[in-house]
Amino acid sequence: MSSVVHWVVSPNESLSCVVRFMNKNGKVGVNVSNKKRGSSILNFSSGISVLSSDIVNSSRSSEERVYEVILKQAALVGDKKLMKRRSVDLSKHSKADAMTNPTLLNEAYDRCGDVCAEYAKTFYLGTLLMSPERQRAVWAIYVWCRRTDELVDGPNASHITPMALDRWEQRLVDLFEGRPYDMYDAALSDTVSKYPVDIQPFKDMIDGMRLDLKKSRYKSFDELYLYCYYVAGTVGLMTVPVMGISPHSKVSTESVYNSALALGIANQLTNILRDVGEDARRGRIYLPQDELQRAGLTEEDIFRGQVTEKWRAFMRGQIKRARMFFAEAEKGVAELDAASRWPVLASLLLYQQILDSIEANDYNNFTKRAYVGKAKKLMSLPKAYARTLMRQF
Repeated sequence: MSSVVHWVVSPNESLSCVVRFMNKNGKVGVNVSNKKRGSSILNFSSGISVLSSDIVNSSRSSEERVYEVILKQAALVGDKKLMKRRSVDLSKHSKADAMTNPTLLNEAYDRCGDVCAEYAKTFYLGTLLMSPERQRAVWAIYVWCRRTDELVDGPNASHITPMALDRWEQRLVDLFEGRPYDMYDAALSDTVSKYPVDIQPFKDMIDGMRLDLKKSRYKSFDELYLYCYYVAGTVGLMTVPVMGISPHSKVSTESVYNSALALGIANQLTNILRDVGEDARRGRIYLPQDELQRAGLTEEDIFRGQVTEKWRAFMRGQIKRARMFFAEAEKGVAELDAASRWPVLASLLLYQQILDSIEANDYNNFTKRAYVGKAKKLMSLPKAYARTLMRQF
């Protein structure tokens, strides 16, 4: 159930704060407080040190844990030593033919574009507005994310074991070190050699797939939030270094990363609301159990698939929350490099319309699939372009 999103960051700020991204009342926002805590260090393939407590400290909320990861990722933006270390690491390994042969490498990127065009039409439309170099990099990242998602949601999902995901993670480490297994891997391996992309968000996405193997219910939004980070928010962190930011922007790195994360969460919440019926037929319910209970709804109501007044009221609240995340995401678009602003906003507006479609279907996401027609998609492009010309929207 992964969702793909692209974003950007600005080049500075410190790591001195712990931020709760969601307030207890469910409103999007930040609550900053200075804290110190001892933690052990984990060293990842890219050479980046990440605090192990960022993910495993269960005494903190999911939002706090995820934001700690954001702070570490934001610190990498201006880290020139990272690319130098990666260059040294790659020189230790013989690169595959697809990475040294320009013709094969171009073909690898073209194949990634073909996959994106076939399976993510709305997202692909947004990438066509990017510069060629950014476009290719985002395609490569998308394809890796899709292949990872297919491990647990694809036709062979019933045969996937935790050991298979372990092997996929080792393959990820190999491609980050310049040893791709195939042409799709080669495209991503080339991308991470050109941009300061960290391996941790990719590993976190694999952890999201591990959750799908053993978990089909989420007790609260706090639990669901962490899942959404794993399978979608991570994509924002992956693509941050690929995008650019306006040299006139005065916002903090963490602030724009917040917007990137918000877009990933918004997209995944939209996926969940769109796919309620499809997921239920596979025995999965990605809606917060405590909120269903407060709404007077049960699992049997989900499996029965009847649209009632209780269901409509529940869905209104879920859609409202998704739109709050989209609104938070949109705040960061104004800070982007001029060349990136239009495709990012266009993608945001296009995906947000899926929520409108759910409403138009009278909240029947059991048997009707919400989608955005081609005409509406095309109409969104000039709207997004006009708003980007204003920079502040």
